[in-house]
Order: sequence, then structure tokens, then C-alpha cells
Amino acid sequence: MKKVAIVTGASGGIGRAAARILSESGCTVYDLSRSEKPQSGVTHIKCDVTDEASVKAAVDAVIREQGRIDILVCCAGMGISGAVEFTDPEDSYRQMNVNLFGTDRVVRAVLPHMRKQQSGRLVMTSSVAAVTPIPFQTWYSASKAAINSYALALQNEVRPYGIGVAVVMPGDIKTGFTSARKKSAVGDKEYGGRIERSVSRMEKDEQTGLPAEFAGKLLVKAALSKRAKPLRSTGFVYSFLCVLVKLLPTRLALWVLYQMYAK
Repeated sequence: MKKVAIVTGASGGIGRAAARILSESGCTVYDLSRSEKPQSGVTHIKCDVTDEASVKAAVDAVIREQGRIDILVCCAGMGISGAVEFTDPEDSYRQMNVNLFGTDRVVRAVLPHMRKQQSGRLVMTSSVAAVTPIPFQTWYSASKAAINSYALALQNEVRPYGIGVAVVMPGDIKTGFTSARKKSAVGDKEYGGRIERSVSRMEKDEQTGLPAEFAGKLLVKAALSKRAKPLRSTGFVYSFLCVLVKLLPTRLALWVLYQMYAK
């Protein structure tokens, strides 16, 4: 029997790659996103993860058609940048609403069905920024760190029902995410030009980063594996960086990040 998979944010980037690879792996795949960009083997259902009713309607549609949901891969997300002092509260709220609460809305809609069938796999897209907080992308880092904690706590809540939870933390990935980021240079004069320098450095790293396909494969591996790592980053360099930040004294780790992205 084919596994039924839902991928949020599969209209582009990492989500699109993950949806295609899941389909090629023999799954019945549904893309839950706001815009439809047709992809062979993937069924689109219009869905806004910031809208509770939209999420419920989309998940209910999958259940009506398939009767079950075996895999949920959460890729819907967005990014903002700028100094915390000058960030509009509405922007910081939207950052958390899409990345964290958007993930939560879909998870809550899917969980009752997985619990009933006593099986399932939840895979969430975080970021290396969750463990290496990036200055001038504070709210993005906070949203991804929250996803890590959310997923790890959730795993022990749903473990008795045969449901697995895993998080993939991509590093720099070349996708449309970079151009879609909502950037604000407000306060750059007060901060000595450091806001624009920091974001430009990050965007350069992203545009020379790994292809979306690479991260998509890791998400699918986590979705199909019976014993996926709870937290996994993309590639040796980023895995090493995550370990290094944990081992270094916090003061030293922050100094390194300052030299890289805030000087």
C-alpha cells in the first residue's frame, strides 16, 4: 500500500524537491500551499498555514480521498531580517506565525489521524540558524530554535502511538527563499552599516549554497526511515558547526558568530 504524504510549502524550493522525491519513492503526495505550481505525481490543495480553517479543510480533503496520512513534511516558511530594535512587531509576529505556529496548525490537524492509525512520521524543516543564532536575523533564528524544541518535546508526547518526529536543519541552500526574504535596513546608520553588511554576507552564502535537492533528499530520508535522527543538519560542514557551537563556551561561540555576521 502506498504511503500518503503531505508536504507544506511544496510550490518551490526545498518543499518542492521533497514532494517530487517522495512521489518518485512511491508515495501518494499532496502539496499544501497557497499557490499551485504543477508537478508530476503531486496533487495540489490550496492552503494557508496561517489560517486554521484552511489547514483543517486541506487535511480533511486528504482524509476523504485517502483515508489516512502516513507522512507530514513541514516546509512552509518565510524569513525577515533587520535589527531587533527597529523590527515592526507585525513582522516579527508574522515570522513566528508562519514558521512556528503554521507548522503547529498542520501538525495538530494531522495528529488525530496518525494517532488513530497508530503510526505516522512528522518531519519539520528547521535551520542551522536554530543553533547558531544569526544577528540581524534574530526572529528567523528564534522561530527555528522554537521548532527544534517543539519537535523534541512532541516526540515524547506521541511516541506511544507509533508516531516519529524528526527535524532537518538546512544550512545555506540556493532557493527563492533569499529573494523572498523581507529585508529592512531601518537603523543601518545607527548600527554603522552592519545590518546591510550582515544580510549581504548571508545572502551571498545562500546563493552559493547547496541545491534544494540536497535538503529535499534528507527530508525524505527522515520521512521514510524507521529510525531517523531527531535532529540532522545538511552536510558535514554544517553538522560540524552545530557540534562546535554546542562544545564551545557560549561567550566564544557568540564571538565567532559576531566575527562572521555582525562585525
